[in-house]
Amino acid sequence: MKKLSMACYIIMNAKTYLSTPSLKIIYHAFFHSGMSYRIILWGNLSHSSTIFSMQKKTIRIMEGCGNRVSCRNLFKKLQILPLTSQYMLSILIFVVQNKNLFLTNIESHNIDTRQRNNLYLPQANLMICKRSKLFRDNLPLEIKKVTANLKKFKIALK
Repeated sequence: MKKLSMACYIIMNAKTYLSTPSLKIIYHAFFHSGMSYRIILWGNLSHSSTIFSMQKKTIRIMEGCGNRVSCRNLFKKLQILPLTSQYMLSILIFVVQNKNLFLTNIESHNIDTRQRNNLYLPQANLMICKRSKLFRDNLPLEIKKVTANLKKFKIALK
């Protein structure tokens, strides 16, 4: 948290001297690198909403907008992923890179169904596990087909 607030402060002070592309480089160097560090482990926890608020504040500073301006279009304009999207991207990349650690439905129960190639999702009792993005396999088929090439997979997801 401390590093992210420091990154926000740096961008706020540099805003008067630098252009938006330069601020975006600073954002990726300081804020994004700190935010995405081990995001797979903490991305679904309660304090992630505080980090997302800080990310929105930083984006508003970069664009020179007020506190009440919606950030949805600002994220699209700057081509920066919001925290939840970055979390889901990181999880999906982890799963694609470590396919051998996960079972598919056909490997777990030998029943030939339409979802036989989807990941096997074990039954979870905890509500936090049920709400987790890790326990969903809703990717469109055209994105699932490019999982062999990681670079194409990232492009298709974004």
